[in-house]
Amino acid sequence: MVSRVRVWLNRTYAENVFFMDQLRRNPDDRAVEIHATHGDPDSPVLAAADTAELEPEGLSPAAYVEYALTQCERRGIDVFVPRLHQAAVVAHRAEFEAAGTALLAPPPQAVAVFEDKVVAYQAVKAIGVPVPPWWRVRDADELVLAVEELERLGYRACFKPAAGAGGVGFRVITREPFSLAQLNGFPSPQVPLDLALEALRRAEEPVDWLVMPRLEQPEVSVDCLTGPDNHVRLAVGRTKNGRRRGFTLHERWLEPARRIAEGFGLHHLSNIQFRMLGDRPVLMDVNTRPAGGLHQLSLCGVNVPWAAVRLALGDDPGEIAPPFLGHDYTVVSGPRPLLSVTVPRQRTGASAVPGTLDALPAPAAPAEPRTASGALP
Repeated sequence: MVSRVRVWLNRTYAENVFFMDQLRRNPDDRAVEIHATHGDPDSPVLAAADTAELEPEGLSPAAYVEYALTQCERRGIDVFVPRLHQAAVVAHRAEFEAAGTALLAPPPQAVAVFEDKVVAYQAVKAIGVPVPPWWRVRDADELVLAVEELERLGYRACFKPAAGAGGVGFRVITREPFSLAQLNGFPSPQVPLDLALEALRRAEEPVDWLVMPRLEQPEVSVDCLTGPDNHVRLAVGRTKNGRRRGFTLHERWLEPARRIAEGFGLHHLSNIQFRMLGDRPVLMDVNTRPAGGLHQLSLCGVNVPWAAVRLALGDDPGEIAPPFLGHDYTVVSGPRPLLSVTVPRQRTGASAVPGTLDALPAPAAPAEPRTASGALP
């Protein structure tokens, strides 16, 4: 009898409830149990998991590694998919392997390159992948110089944190004065240059921003599955143009993504994003983790989360080509159940993890739903 696989996701995005669904519906019909931890008791991933716990707050990276090792040993984790403190976790891969846990994440040197967007752009440019012009900005004077140079080149300037993910802190610089136009309708990412400069001059500490041109659509996110031999097993582009989404296998997107994934050893799952600068695609960002929209590749007939778990366990799935490309689609929100009890909880029955304190059964009727985004054709 084939044993079940136990997978842990830490502080992952709400959309990864679909990642979890795909693991359970794997084509090998292998039993999968999922452990989830989060800092938010109302995260949908906690309700979707077989076992769940709230994570302690305020742990240093080193202390978090100790916490993670304890989780893996106590919960019998076979595959750990780290998002929070990924760099610290992968630096201790040997210790996790000694505990019987495989890390579904790249090696530390690959993670280190892409933690800092400026370092990443320099490294990627060195291997011949086009990147936009950029400036590292830490104060008001540097911001003025960067914006003026971009405008001289005919671009609109934008900025984002040099380290960060998910579009947090992204703003587009405008020369228009602040007015009611900024207060009407929905909030905008645009910020007047004078207000940004005033905030910088009043700040007690320097910022660390990447200033670059505002890139245009389409945006293409290439999901890659790469083996420990640095060879890409799967690469599929997900296109975004306004509300419309789709898929592509065009080499103008896949070739540079493969070059990055293989050249830097982005083992397991990564997501490499491109946008247009004029008439050519340039790198926008590299994520050394599964993308929140990875599950959308199921519309192309592939179960990438399961292939990644197999690869992490040493069961190489080989090269994977989608049997077809799905129709264009859009993404909408829908309800997902939440826990109506205080975590930690564990699955009841013979498969429950023994020795867990304060174990509670999963609720039959959650108190209220929370939304997660899913793809609809």
